[in-house]
Amino acid sequence: MGPPIRSCSGIIRKPKETMRLIVTTFVGVVFGFFLGVSFPTLSLTKMNLPTSLFPSIDLTYIEDKYAGLSTQALLNAWYSRKRDGVSSTPFHKYKDTKIWVPTNPRGAERLPPGIIESESDFFLRRLWGQPSEDLTIKPKYLVTFTVGYDQKNNINAAVKKFSENFTILLFHYDGRTSEWDEFEWSRRAIHVSAQKQTKWWYAKRFLHPDIVAPYDYIFIWDEDLGVEHFDAEEYIKLVRKHGLEISQPGLEPNKGLTWQMTKRRGDSEVHKDTEEKPGWCSDPHLPPCAAFVEIMAPVFSRDAWRCVWHMIQNDLVHGWGLDFALRKCVEPAHEKIGVVDAQWIVHQSVPSLGNQGQAEIGKPPWQGVRERCRKEWAMFQDRLVKAEKAYFEAMGIDPPNSTAR
Repeated sequence: MGPPIRSCSGIIRKPKETMRLIVTTFVGVVFGFFLGVSFPTLSLTKMNLPTSLFPSIDLTYIEDKYAGLSTQALLNAWYSRKRDGVSSTPFHKYKDTKIWVPTNPRGAERLPPGIIESESDFFLRRLWGQPSEDLTIKPKYLVTFTVGYDQKNNINAAVKKFSENFTILLFHYDGRTSEWDEFEWSRRAIHVSAQKQTKWWYAKRFLHPDIVAPYDYIFIWDEDLGVEHFDAEEYIKLVRKHGLEISQPGLEPNKGLTWQMTKRRGDSEVHKDTEEKPGWCSDPHLPPCAAFVEIMAPVFSRDAWRCVWHMIQNDLVHGWGLDFALRKCVEPAHEKIGVVDAQWIVHQSVPSLGNQGQAEIGKPPWQGVRERCRKEWAMFQDRLVKAEKAYFEAMGIDPPNSTAR
């Protein structure tokens, strides 16, 4: 054995002890090196830090939110949240509880039901004050007119027949809106403008059932209606009294009429059926002898309109054929569709929208519009027949005879 080796501390160590010390030191250095290199990628959630040092830290949340940052950056982020007064409620309670409500409206499944506003309205709001104090009265009914400025006097007379219980909505097919401000009521009305469009084009795009849901009844009227013998509030009373879901005022009998059903009778408040020319009605409960009103001045209940809106075709803008199919939206149709005789109007037959067409090959503008109307009627009938046939076949039921015509 060689002589013992004296260390700096004065302690004499044997060679084997010295070698063991060197190896231990080397291993410790290597281990510390690799630990230091790998530390930024360690999961902080696995560390048992004193709760007194980091009270209420949700390390899972911090690690996910700031993935890829250094440990120091993570701790800085936490200190920043504490300094800014952010609640220290454990975030994992929210992270692990995701909202998904299948009964919510489509697309809103991730929202808590209590925050959902699935319906809207045309009520005008202030830019100041309390929202709850915006409205002195909430209109119960909606009336729409599709208008051109040339018919301003006629529309002015018509609007005056509707009380403050009605929201007034004008669809402008000629693009002229500001000129209507000469009428006091116009400044309280809603104005929607799109060049050369029909009322059914507007209705499909701006009268979604969830938009007009606050209104008990929706009037969708043309601009060329004389209303000298009409009162809107009295009309509503009769509609309620007779249980009409879809209705229209009677038409002055001395003017040209297309259908006997819409002709005003002088001896009744309301009628729901009529007699037509021989062969026109296959069933006394079917159009045009019953369950029928025209599309010039229809009035819909809220529930009926929800169905009708879905039936309106997006590309068939004139609405021809709709009047024969409206009965599909109420049951029994021959009892819930009718004409109000006691409140009647005059159809003035002004070809205003027809003149918005385009002259082609020597044809006047109105002729092209009328041809399109007839084509749309045939297209709508064909679509309805095919849709009903497909449904019954899918259900394994023999399709009945066509009911679209």
